[in-house]
Amino acid sequence: MINSNLLAVIESNLADTASENWQKPLVMFVCNILALLVLSRRIWHPHVGPKTPLPFPSLFNNVSVPAFLACMSAGHLLGTFMILTLKIDKYF
Repeated sequence: MINSNLLAVIESNLADTASENWQKPLVMFVCNILALLVLSRRIWHPHVGPKTPLPFPSLFNNVSVPAFLACMSAGHLLGTFMILTLKIDKYF
C-alpha cells in the first residue's frame, strides 16, 4: 500500500514541473550561443581535433569538438549563473 504522504509529495513535484516557464531555456540558449560566439575566438587552440559540423563555420570560428564542448560547458555555467542571479521564477 502506498503512503498518502508520499502521494502528496509526488503530486506537488509534478505540479511544479508542469508549470515550468519558458524563460529559463531561453536564457540558457542565449548564454550558450553567446559563449560559443565569444569563446571560440578566445581558446588557444580551437582547431585541434575533429571539426564540429556547425551550420555557419565562419561565424563560429570552425571550432573542433573539444573546443565546442568547452564553449558549451562555459555557456551552461554562465546560463546557470544568469538564471540564479535573475531569479526567473520570482519575476515571471
